[in-house]
Amino acid sequence: MCGISGIYRKPGKEVSFELLKKMTDVLAHRGPDGEGQFVRDNIGFGHRRLSIIDLSDAGKQPMHSSDGNITITYNGEIYNFKELRLELEKLGHHFRSKTDTEVIIAGYQQWGEGIIPKLNGMFAFGLWDHSRRKLIITRDRFGIKPLYVWIRKDEVVFASEIKAILVHPEYKTTVNPEALNEYFTFQNLFKFHTLFKDIQLLAPARVISFDESLNLSEYSYWDYDFTNRDSSISEKEATEKTLFLFEQAVNRQLVSDVPVGSYLSGGMDSGSIVGVASRSIPRISTFTCGFDMSATTGREANFDERRDAELMASFFKTEHFEQVINAGDLAWSMPRLIYHLEDLRVGMSYPNYYISRLASRFVKVCLSGAGGDELYGGYPWRYYHVFKSLDSNSFFKDYYSFWQRLVADEEKKELFTSNTYNSIKDVNSSFEVFSKVFTYNKNLQYNTPEDHIANSLYFEAKTFLPALFIVGDKLGMASSLEERFPFMDNDLVDFAQKIPIKYKLGNLEQMKRIDENELGKLRKFQSQFDDGKNVLRKAMKEILPSEILNRKKQGFSAPDESWYRGENLAYVKDLLLNKNTISSEFINKKFIEKTIYEHTEKNVNHRLLIWSLLSFEWWCKIFLDGYKVEK
Repeated sequence: MCGISGIYRKPGKEVSFELLKKMTDVLAHRGPDGEGQFVRDNIGFGHRRLSIIDLSDAGKQPMHSSDGNITITYNGEIYNFKELRLELEKLGHHFRSKTDTEVIIAGYQQWGEGIIPKLNGMFAFGLWDHSRRKLIITRDRFGIKPLYVWIRKDEVVFASEIKAILVHPEYKTTVNPEALNEYFTFQNLFKFHTLFKDIQLLAPARVISFDESLNLSEYSYWDYDFTNRDSSISEKEATEKTLFLFEQAVNRQLVSDVPVGSYLSGGMDSGSIVGVASRSIPRISTFTCGFDMSATTGREANFDERRDAELMASFFKTEHFEQVINAGDLAWSMPRLIYHLEDLRVGMSYPNYYISRLASRFVKVCLSGAGGDELYGGYPWRYYHVFKSLDSNSFFKDYYSFWQRLVADEEKKELFTSNTYNSIKDVNSSFEVFSKVFTYNKNLQYNTPEDHIANSLYFEAKTFLPALFIVGDKLGMASSLEERFPFMDNDLVDFAQKIPIKYKLGNLEQMKRIDENELGKLRKFQSQFDDGKNVLRKAMKEILPSEILNRKKQGFSAPDESWYRGENLAYVKDLLLNKNTISSEFINKKFIEKTIYEHTEKNVNHRLLIWSLLSFEWWCKIFLDGYKVEK
């Protein structure tokens, strides 16, 4: 796990070593163990190293092939690199290090860009082919490792984080209004742009390359496909193979020359990971984030997962660490969090910042349970919004109404200032952006309830899950911590997509029999339905205690609904409604006043929207106004 950067210019325009050094230095938190730069005429790579595999100097980057023809700057971990290395050795390749980086170089020498689909892991890299004068930039299948690109007429700039691009003297930070509109619709970005105008996020499984004239070529080498479900698979076979592939995935991701730990919530996904990992790492370190619940009410009273996490820690005999967050921890963390996150995405992520900060004190690598819900159907209340949609048009309409997490289209004129609203009128509508996600896979069908659920799984894997990975990567690396995701193993993902929907969600037939015209019955069923991931639950019976297997689904979230009405209300008002509020250039203060009033006085839960307003204000303070964040 590292931080990478690069600049490629047209012939005759040399890359500045000093600029590349600045870009590399900005990424120091991603790689405190070493740095390196490579500059030759119009190409330059930078690298910050977090030493995980082969801690010797043989792992230094940018790394060159033995013949000097290939240079790479690489971030990530390839979990099948030992198998690939053996294959390459049989083909005559020799290795000087024990790194996965050198395996990518040799693989490119052997198979060209064909090495990329062979990689099972999380990665982003820039590779320079000296003889062909060609730059290749790519990311892993699932979008776990971020990579941002700024393409100009005579220059390409890329980096693991946006802030490395911002040091370029020719880049001037301005807000991308289309991305702003998208963020305040979905609390996410579905297109591969950012709030920073002209800076793009490279799409998962995307390869882009540039020749000597900076002509761009691009393609995708992989995509999710939940349409190719195998009806011949029995439930017993699905259960047994899921367990086998899951155990294989966890064991693959334990490869490391430094200490490995795991997050441990009260849920099945992280608990299963710890259960398997603890067989190989006695007294594995585990980490849980809890919350001060003294001022919480209603459904948030159960948000603290420490009791269940402690149960599993005792069951698996881990060395367990906990951190308790209270309402006052929000204000301290927000500027630091937004500085590192840069690319605003889903959820109230300051608990993620604190838990990764805790874990980094004891380990360099931490396993995470992200991905289990998206692959195995862990959000049934979402899918049933489109369960009986008649066709693609009704599917899009029904699902779009659910995924407008923050502000509905009809309220945008009230949300944005007139200048901002006018700037988004002529761009693609939020609905068009939403609908286009489904066009990436030409095999999608809209004929049956199973089709609709499969399409929902596809949508969330393409949008919600990559956003979780951005949050995980940025906030983990803020503390120089590598996060790994065993559910995102190539073999496990490939098989999970083939499992029939009926094995993932157990009440399909009951849902089909419900009369939608019987007033309130469908809505009541949806609100109470708490199923999902059934085949995974059955597979994990071999690993987990029954108390955890039967536990209801719960997200990792602080009780902000209560805190925004109580202890943090003054902070919210002071940040968003004072005369120096910078985001008021884009957001109407009357809309903010209304939002806070409805939340505090009308018992309307605006916690997601309030978080996003706070996040955008800090984004403006840091990246537009130059606020200096204390490290």
